[in-house]
Amino acid sequence: MQGYSSAPIARGPLAGISAGGLRRIRFHAGLIAVGGFLFGFDTGVISGALLFIKDDFDLDSFQQGSVVSVLVLGAMAGALGSGRFADRIGRRWIFGLEGAVFLAGTAIAVSATGYGMLVVGRLVLGLAVGAASATVPPYISEISPKEIRGRLLTLNQLMITVGILVAYLVNLAFSGGGTWRAMIGVGALPALVMVASSLWVLPESPEWLLTHGRRAEARALVASVSDEATADRLIEARERNLAAVGDSAAGGAGGDRKAAGWRSLLARRVRPALIVGLALAAGQQFGGINTIIYYAPTIIERTGLTASNAIVYSLAIGVINLVMTLVAIRLIDRAGRRDLLLWSFAAMAVTMGLLGLAFVADWDPVLTLLFMVLYIAGFAGGVGPVFWTLIGEIFPPSASATGASACTAMNWASNFTVSLVFLPAVGLIGEGETFWVFGVISALGLLFTVRFVPETKARDFAEVDRDLHKRFGDRRLAD
Repeated sequence: MQGYSSAPIARGPLAGISAGGLRRIRFHAGLIAVGGFLFGFDTGVISGALLFIKDDFDLDSFQQGSVVSVLVLGAMAGALGSGRFADRIGRRWIFGLEGAVFLAGTAIAVSATGYGMLVVGRLVLGLAVGAASATVPPYISEISPKEIRGRLLTLNQLMITVGILVAYLVNLAFSGGGTWRAMIGVGALPALVMVASSLWVLPESPEWLLTHGRRAEARALVASVSDEATADRLIEARERNLAAVGDSAAGGAGGDRKAAGWRSLLARRVRPALIVGLALAAGQQFGGINTIIYYAPTIIERTGLTASNAIVYSLAIGVINLVMTLVAIRLIDRAGRRDLLLWSFAAMAVTMGLLGLAFVADWDPVLTLLFMVLYIAGFAGGVGPVFWTLIGEIFPPSASATGASACTAMNWASNFTVSLVFLPAVGLIGEGETFWVFGVISALGLLFTVRFVPETKARDFAEVDRDLHKRFGDRRLAD
């Protein structure tokens, strides 16, 4: 990679990194976050498309639920398989492969002639969504300076929310003619961006190069965005981080590569990170977010509005999702990850309680929409972006991709469970009571965060690792 000739930044925590280098890092992080865009688009577009698919293919309620949830099944498989694959072939090439799978799934879904073919297309899209959601956070984390790592990692969640909003806008644009195939087909464009950027633009991550014995390439990559002295300092710091956990995490620079992979997650040093990641993955989904994202038009339609009006009103959810994610990006490297999580879980618990009350008491539909929007604001301002940020920060480098895969798979498994049972649960106990269950789970997420989640802002892995073990009572590894 060619370096920049612009002068290095002279002061501050990013001293030694050129202004052009920072622009390059941000540009690369933005391209990688296109994987997050497709995550959001393909999960959000079905909310509007389903209103017309169900009539074209005469789908019953179970079939409608399966068209939504089969993507999540594919995502679980994609997330579980992608980490090991990313460790083997590299972050760059797995990213391009995911773009190709997105293209294949889109083509199948758009050309579907019936329920079965549509389900296959959504399943293939799910494989790509799950793989991207597991590999994008570690990839961004590994190319980012720690001082701006949180902000760059939140680009992933920002692009997820942009993808959802674009999906809602696409749904609105094509709702007049009910052309659901066009709604889904728009996703082919960002998938092409993923493939092209992998082939011609994106670099490999320095951590991956170091763990595969390619130190010279890793140093050259860092030197392309910094001066020579800074490149040496940053490479040596990354090598120390790798060496610090090489023995106990089954990997690291010069470590035993055969011991890496899923077995690395069982190491004593890695277990606290795994518990935190898995718990937050489940809490994020069982807090009810995707009942709003997937079924917003359906929920609003239950208040008496038409399908087209429901799509219009659901745009408010997409807009506030985007706006509050932008707020989180501004705050995450200032307020920190932990405080945003605490505020977010508390807001989600309260607003879910109010949303449930609005249904139970049969309040005005405007209040129902207001509480949905406030819930989304609480989620997008904390739990949404912070979860994806944390799974890129709490695992040792040698277990980063695999740990992110495990947490992402849990996230998708929880997503699948919630999306599949939401409508039946509403029929069994009622809308309001179902939302109250989500509110209680959000309150439990708040308590878990208070006790076990460390701050990761501007910290190296070694510092995060000590805090994690202190919170879990392992004093030997905390010292």
